[in-house]
Amino acid sequence: MAVKIRLARGGAKKKPFYQIVVADERCPRDGRYIENLGQYDPRAEKDQIKLDAERALNWLNKGAQPSLAVIKLMRQSGVWSTFKGIKKA
Repeated sequence: MAVKIRLARGGAKKKPFYQIVVADERCPRDGRYIENLGQYDPRAEKDQIKLDAERALNWLNKGAQPSLAVIKLMRQSGVWSTFKGIKKA
């Protein structure tokens, strides 16, 4: 079973809201997931990202593969640099 960290879409038409979830790659985009790691709201004035860094790092260390969009969000929140061992200046 391959595990992915990806976005699940919610919200109304033209008003997206996303949850950052850990899911089996065979499940549909908005279908069943294993764990909810946080939320992402692209419609806020400043993109709001709420991510449980500890749980995200735990899943990354277990081998979960993040999608490109989730990698971007992790870089913005600083989780990706912690995972890669990069120190910010």
